[in-house]
Amino acid sequence: MNDIQKAQYNEKYKRAKRNGEKFFPDTLYKDLLIAIALFLLLVGLAAFIGVAAEPRADPSDTTYIPRPEWYFLFLFEMLKFFPGSIEWVGTTIIPGAAVIALLLLPFYDKNPNRHWKRRKFALTFMSVVVAAMVFLTIRAVITTPPQKDVGAVATTLPAKIAAGLDFYSVQCNECHGAEGEGGVIKGVKGLEGFKMKPINSQDEMYTRSDDTLYNIIEYGQPSLGMPPFGKAFGGELSRSDIGNLVTYLRYTWDNRVELPKEAAQTNAIPTLGPTDIPSYDVNIAPIVKRYCVSCHRPGKENNNYVMGSYADVMNSGDHKPNVVPGDLNSNLIRMIHREKIDAGGEMPPTKALSPDLVAIFERWVKAGAPEKPKK
Repeated sequence: MNDIQKAQYNEKYKRAKRNGEKFFPDTLYKDLLIAIALFLLLVGLAAFIGVAAEPRADPSDTTYIPRPEWYFLFLFEMLKFFPGSIEWVGTTIIPGAAVIALLLLPFYDKNPNRHWKRRKFALTFMSVVVAAMVFLTIRAVITTPPQKDVGAVATTLPAKIAAGLDFYSVQCNECHGAEGEGGVIKGVKGLEGFKMKPINSQDEMYTRSDDTLYNIIEYGQPSLGMPPFGKAFGGELSRSDIGNLVTYLRYTWDNRVELPKEAAQTNAIPTLGPTDIPSYDVNIAPIVKRYCVSCHRPGKENNNYVMGSYADVMNSGDHKPNVVPGDLNSNLIRMIHREKIDAGGEMPPTKALSPDLVAIFERWVKAGAPEKPKK
């Protein structure tokens, strides 16, 4: 830029400064453009990148490590220097003083110069502030322990129903039955012989809201023998877990609720064609999960026969092997045929499997009890 151009630029600058800029429409127009651009950017990020799903907030979960978004990490880290009774200094006094200082800036910063070289105090002060913010942010990232891996969080309806089925199969099936049919309870300490009413009926689903079902599961019904399942009351389920369980109950047994097509197969047990060869992964595991694992898991009285995996189903327990490929006299087949043998009694104890499910087990054993589908 030559001297003539500099002179023209300075003259133009002085004229613009003398005339000023109107808030409407000049400044407002510029701000509006920036606001729209930022809005479109946020919408694009939300649509194409999304936000990582996390479980529902659970005050009873002491393993959760709270942390803010990255742009507030410096404040989060600063609290570590003001613990306990003086925490209010880091949460209120220092941030409040900084905000007030910015609001009062026009009243005490009357330096007419605007070039950064002539504003040494302001430049030095802000450099120190920004450096402190960067330092605290980096320190927060380094010193904060990593969050415990909570696994995949169910966000879609099919995923929530599937997760709810998993919890129901383990936590509820033993008393309420695989289909919510209830019946006389067998093998549950303190409830042996108790006749459980069905929960898959209109009397239950029509008269209980989701909140009511949630509260029953979380707090339990101690006077009826149902323990609390919420972590806040000593149970095993988080808030997200209970929410998924409620979703499963509602979409499985409330006939007023229409199950979307994409979720219709979530609870279905795969059917077999006339020439299909069943496998554990595809055909047997869903049946085992729904009807068996509630009793056949660690901590239960089951002759140490657990059914958490293919290897467990085949060879765990005190009377292994449970399944001999090709042999329909295997312990498992005899028990699901309601025989009482040394390895165990009638399985499941409260209600026999339907004939079509028994037939799947038999076809699987006769085919050699394969773990994975044959290609």
